[in-house]
Amino acid sequence: MTLTVLALVVIILGGYVRLSDAGLSCPDWPGCYGQLVVPGEQDRGAAQAAFPTTPLEVGKAWKEMVHRYVAGLLGLGVLALTVISVRRRHQAGMPVLTPCVLLALIVFQALLGMWTVTLLLKPMVVTAHLMGGLATGSLLSWIALRHFGLARGWRPMPCTPSRSLFLLGSLLLIVQLTLGGWTSANYAALACPDFPLCNGRVVPEMNLSEGFQLSRELGAGLDGKLISLEGLVAIQFVHRLGAVMTVLLLGICAVLAQRSAWSVYRLAGAAMLGLLVSQAALGVATVLNAKPLGYAVAHNANAALLSLSVIIMLYMSKYGPPSLVNSTSFIAAKND
Repeated sequence: MTLTVLALVVIILGGYVRLSDAGLSCPDWPGCYGQLVVPGEQDRGAAQAAFPTTPLEVGKAWKEMVHRYVAGLLGLGVLALTVISVRRRHQAGMPVLTPCVLLALIVFQALLGMWTVTLLLKPMVVTAHLMGGLATGSLLSWIALRHFGLARGWRPMPCTPSRSLFLLGSLLLIVQLTLGGWTSANYAALACPDFPLCNGRVVPEMNLSEGFQLSRELGAGLDGKLISLEGLVAIQFVHRLGAVMTVLLLGICAVLAQRSAWSVYRLAGAAMLGLLVSQAALGVATVLNAKPLGYAVAHNANAALLSLSVIIMLYMSKYGPPSLVNSTSFIAAKND
């Protein structure tokens, strides 16, 4: 659970660094101007000589380096978890495959972090880096629930229509989080400065093919020209459509959870519904307030919490305590 919290901190810090335009404040990786700490004023001359095209901004550079330090700490924690799991693999219930997959994901995340800098915030790399962070937090929370928490003794429960619906909602959330990452990576949050309309229209003028060209540089199309406003509008508009569908489907799942006889499941559903509402409200506030940093960071952090709440709900739709599985109340608990 500690590693899950640490992963959340890394995700929030990453969003803060990106949204405060500090992602390229250290032009190299893993250090900063060739050092493991941000150069001080006494080293400014040498730092600028080594990287003449990137002016040293100490405040922004420290934001980036703190993010890297915490991410490194998370990587060491996952490495320790993997080593312990492999060494104790003969113990009943000890996970091995999932920690190994998680470690591979952490290594890939480190590479994406490096490419984010060396490829100058290429949108596809930034989006993949964001989704990798969310996947890391989700895997850690699943491991914590399945093997190390109070839910480790829970048993599989029969599949129900509500679980299938919730699985569909989870897949839709992944798509929506990816769209959100693509919107943020392309700085398209204010392409539609109004709400609920977009540039005063229900369906605005937009260029979908330009907005969703994956292999291109930040702010440019494949032809090297600046991306048009219509391209940015397409990104923002599709993100809004995805948000509506996600809120509706997961909202239905949360309401269905309130019919369960299992009080913990009802509570988890209510928490997920609250995060859904707050995520939508923060998204609207970010637009109407012209993307102030606080709203944007909160929107990013809430997305991470929402993804974890969905993982918890998905787990609870698949596993339950033996007393629930074996009792007649199971039918009432899952007859939704």
